[in-house]
Amino acid sequence: MIQAIFDDGSSVLREPRTHSWAKVRAIALDLAGKLFTGAAIGVGFAIVHAFAG
Repeated sequence: MIQAIFDDGSSVLREPRTHSWAKVRAIALDLAGKLFTGAAIGVGFAIVHAFAG
């Protein structure tokens, strides 16, 4: 019984497993965020230029 408690405790303290795609996913999300931010800024400039004439 006590051995099972220590086994559960050590499994909680172990380093969490990381997926091999985690880095790729993080880079892709960062790139997508930058792309959409750039597109939003570009659309904003286009609207300002259209109103400015």
